[in-house]
Amino acid sequence: MLNLISTGSNYIIMIMCAVYAISCFTVFLPSSEERQVKRMDRQERFMFLFHFICYGVLFLKTFDIKIVVLYALQAVFFKLLISIYGRFYPDCSRIMMNHICFLSLIGFVMLTRLSFDKAVKQFVIVVATSFLVLFIPFFMEKAYWLKRLRWFYGLVGLVFLASVFVIGTTKNGSTNWISFGGFALQPSEFVKIAFIFFIAAMLEKPAGFRSVCVTVLFSACHVVVLILEKDLGGALLYFVIFVFMCYTATGRVIYLFGGLAGGALAGKIAYSLFSHVRTRFSAWSDPWSIIEGRGYQIAQSLFAIGTGGWFGMGLTQGRPLDIPVVESDFIFSAIAEEFGIFFAICLILIYLGVFIHFLKIAMDIQGRFYKLVAYGFSICFIFQVFLNIGGVTKFIPSTGVTLPLISYGGSSIVSTLIIFAIMQGLFVIAYKGEEENDEPTSENTEEPEKNGGDADSDNDDRNG
Repeated sequence: MLNLISTGSNYIIMIMCAVYAISCFTVFLPSSEERQVKRMDRQERFMFLFHFICYGVLFLKTFDIKIVVLYALQAVFFKLLISIYGRFYPDCSRIMMNHICFLSLIGFVMLTRLSFDKAVKQFVIVVATSFLVLFIPFFMEKAYWLKRLRWFYGLVGLVFLASVFVIGTTKNGSTNWISFGGFALQPSEFVKIAFIFFIAAMLEKPAGFRSVCVTVLFSACHVVVLILEKDLGGALLYFVIFVFMCYTATGRVIYLFGGLAGGALAGKIAYSLFSHVRTRFSAWSDPWSIIEGRGYQIAQSLFAIGTGGWFGMGLTQGRPLDIPVVESDFIFSAIAEEFGIFFAICLILIYLGVFIHFLKIAMDIQGRFYKLVAYGFSICFIFQVFLNIGGVTKFIPSTGVTLPLISYGGSSIVSTLIIFAIMQGLFVIAYKGEEENDEPTSENTEEPEKNGGDADSDNDDRNG
C-alpha cells in the first residue's frame, strides 16, 4: 500500500512542481497586481501542499510521531516567515520569498528522508538565521556608505579565509574548516559575500588599468589560498565570480576571454602539481574503472539517477543512502532517484527563475555599486548550482560544492540566506528608485521616485 501511495503521490508532486516552475517565468509578464497576487498565492499553496504530501508519505513509512511534529513546526515557521517579511517589508519580492521557502522545503523533505537528526539540526539553523537576517534588507537600504569599505572587505576576507592554516581542521580531504565547541564553520562560504562586495567597491567607478590590476592581485590571493586549502570548488567559484564581475564592470571582452584562458592554464598547472586534482579528474573521466575506489561515489550517483527514470521510484522507495555524502554534495541525485528526472528538471528551472530574478534586480537598481553587487550574487548563485548538478551528473568533475538551500550544511545554508536577504534589500532599493551614491544632505531631501513605467509594471516589480 505504501508503495502505491508513494508512487501515486509522485505524479501529483510532479504536476505541482511543473506549474510552480512555469510560474517562475510567467511572473515577469506584464499583468495587473491582482493577477500577480493570485500567481504568488498559487505558488504558496503548491509548495505547502507538496510539503504536506511528502511528510505524509514519510510518516506512513515509519509511523513516527516526531515526523509529524517536525512537519508542523516547519509549516508554521515558513508561513510565519512569509507573513513577517510581508509586514516588515511591504515592498519586498514575494516571489523571492516563495523560492526561498520552496527550495528549503524540498531540502527538509529529503533530509528527513535521509537523516532525521540532520533535518532537525538544519531546521534549527534555518530558523535562527532567518530571524537574524531579517534586518539585512533594512540595513542595505540605509547603509549608503558600504562602497567605501573596499579594503575592509578585501583584507578581512583574506585573513578570515587564511585562518584555517592556523586553527583549521581537515574534512573530506580539504583543510577549509574551523571547528569549535562541537560546531564546524567553513570560512569560504562567508568570505565569498565579502569578496563580491570587495570587487564591486573596487570597480564601482569606471575601472582603469591600475584598479583592475589591484583587484586582480587581491582576487588571485583569495583563489590561491583556496587552492592551498584543497578547496577546488571554492577556488573555481571565486575565480568565475571575479572574471564575470570584471567583464561587467569594464565591458572589455579581453578580460572575459583572458580570464577564461588563464583559468584553463591554472587548471592544467593544478592538475600537474596536486595529486588530489588528478584523482578527482580520473574519477570523473572513467569512474567505472575505479568503481571500488574514488569512482564509487559518482558511479552510485549515476545509478541512482538512471534508476529513478523520468517519474522516480517514489519517496522512500529508492536507495539514496548507497551514495556517500548524499545529504550534502549529492542530494540532487537522491531527488532525481525518488522524485524523477522530470521533477529534477523542474527544480533546475526554479533555480534559473531565481537567477533571472536576481539579474532583473541588477538591471533595475540605480547605482553602479549595487548593480555590481547584485550581478555578483547572481553569478555566484547560478554557478554554484551548475557546479553541484554538473558534478553529480558527471558533466564536470565533482567539486564538493553544495546545492543552495537544499543540501545539508550549516555554513552553506547560513551564507545562502544572507545572500537572499541582501538581494531582498537590493530589490527594495530598486523598487523605491533610490540611488546608492546619493548620500543624504541638506540640499537633497526629496523623496526618491519609484521606477518609471505604467501602473502594471510597478505592480510587477512589487510582486516579482
